[in-house]
Amino acid sequence: MPRKGMRSLCFSPETPLFQGSVSPSSSITSPASGFSESMIEQIIDTAAIIVAKWDGETSSYAKVTSMFYESKREAMHFIRSVNDLRKIMHFLVSGQDSGSENLIRAQRLMQIAMKRLQKEFYQILSMNRAHLDPESVSTRSSRTSTQSSLSDYDYDASPDYEIGAAKESISEVEEVSFMAMSDLKSIADCMIGSGYAKECVQIYNMIRKSIINEGIYKLGIEKVSSSKINKMEWDVLNLKIKDWLEAMKISMRTLFTGERILCDFIFSSSDSIRESCFSEITKEGAVLLFEFPEVVAKVKKSSPERIFQLLGMYTAISDNWPEIETIFSFESISAVRSQALNSMARLNESVRLLLLYFESMIQKDSSKTIVPGGGIHPLTIYSMNYLTALADYGNILTDIISDWPPPAKSSLPEISFYSPVSNESPAAPFSDRISRLILVLLCKLDNKAKYYKDIAISYLFLANNLQYVISRIHKSNLHSLLSKEWITKHEVKVNQLATSYERFAWGNVLASLPTNPTAPMKPAEARECFRKFSISFEDAYWKQISCVVPNSMLRDQIKVSIGRKLVAVYQNFFDSHKSTIGDEKSITLFVRFYPEDVGNYLSDLFIRTFTSGGGSSPSSSS
Repeated sequence: MPRKGMRSLCFSPETPLFQGSVSPSSSITSPASGFSESMIEQIIDTAAIIVAKWDGETSSYAKVTSMFYESKREAMHFIRSVNDLRKIMHFLVSGQDSGSENLIRAQRLMQIAMKRLQKEFYQILSMNRAHLDPESVSTRSSRTSTQSSLSDYDYDASPDYEIGAAKESISEVEEVSFMAMSDLKSIADCMIGSGYAKECVQIYNMIRKSIINEGIYKLGIEKVSSSKINKMEWDVLNLKIKDWLEAMKISMRTLFTGERILCDFIFSSSDSIRESCFSEITKEGAVLLFEFPEVVAKVKKSSPERIFQLLGMYTAISDNWPEIETIFSFESISAVRSQALNSMARLNESVRLLLLYFESMIQKDSSKTIVPGGGIHPLTIYSMNYLTALADYGNILTDIISDWPPPAKSSLPEISFYSPVSNESPAAPFSDRISRLILVLLCKLDNKAKYYKDIAISYLFLANNLQYVISRIHKSNLHSLLSKEWITKHEVKVNQLATSYERFAWGNVLASLPTNPTAPMKPAEARECFRKFSISFEDAYWKQISCVVPNSMLRDQIKVSIGRKLVAVYQNFFDSHKSTIGDEKSITLFVRFYPEDVGNYLSDLFIRTFTSGGGSSPSSSS
């Protein structure tokens, strides 16, 4: 039995060693039935030489020198000697020779060796903080899985420790990093196999946790309460969310990924140890990271724009979920996965509430201010900006509202230009929701059109705004969410509204001309007809000169349509009856507009807003 004060080792099951001589550069690996006394003493003597050389209690050289930095080959000999010593001790214990002097001597050497390895383990971890930072480690994940461990390299093959062609493809920095990882793995394997796992783990956790905590701090991740978030100005909170999104990206790409790779590599000999180490090092920081979105989602402030920050955070977690499950796969760290899911659930709920709030905000808009000239209403611009931005999150929103009951169409007023979306694709729930929100907007615009005193301008207002909605749909991801049938029907409605505008705005002008413009007329009748046309055209022009049509295609469409109906008829009438009213002097007195004048005035419509003192009337120009 070991003497009092000596540590009893926890051996891993080993096979008996073969008999024969042992050189400093050899390692015992073959099974055998037993050992001779001389062989056991030779193995212990060999270990005693190298262990004594690196005993910091007796050697001033060992106190100030790192074995692994001084001579990699000798460090490997040290490891092999300790492993051989462990196997001898296992043989002696299993042979009921636990009280022998050889075992006592071997135990003393083992304690000295473990103390040395603890120091080396600490030094390598401390001195290589830059080379073992998570970002550096994470970039070599593929290489560490394919390259053979450098700890298996035969260090006796070259006194100068030349790694050779296998390392030519990696940079000097990567080489230093991987060498440090291999050295740490060699020490960890030796200490764990010798029963010193606790000491090894304590050192590793202490240093690596400080690195992860420092990384978390630099990324701006901190504990924030709901009350503090609720008191923040939106600009401040928005900045914090942007910082979190960047922290999320870096954490998943480098910080936690690199630490998992490093931990798995160094403690590959023990699943339980690598799990406990990774959990101890990362759990606190990871939970803190994934807790932030849940706290933000609880903010009571209602603002439709908040939805995009929430969707951004939801997307960040959703996109990284496969990595989250892989990196934090251990059961002991399931709290991280749970926190991520809780945050997604809370974000999901808040996004739905904000969609309802946006809908309610449109419905409750009570502004009675009319847009001059029947232009685009600010509510239309705001709503379409909002909806087109939402469409960029189509996949995420489809996931969020996939199990959300479809909106009840009966809660909205019936208007003729509503066409339900007919789409049975996986995105249908989101398409239905978008269709409904557009319908809510159109209903509100229909009500606002009633504030115009001129019914013609109210129709132009509806045509302009519906055309704006359709244009934004075509230029955004909304186009893929709404059916072709839906878009086509609403394009038809724009044409119908434009036709209604023409009828009410220019109907009196057309009515002032005879049904058959070329039919014979008496001079008095022709003069009266020219007079009525001039009055009605000037009146219509004055009213419509202040109208605007921002969309160039719709503007040209309306102008061409009016010109085709009005100018052509007036041209025929003018050509047929200008001579009827008398000579050139009489024409000058009774005809205020020539056909080309009418065309010129019409071409000047819808491109500017009329202001007093600006622009000219047909009569003054004539």
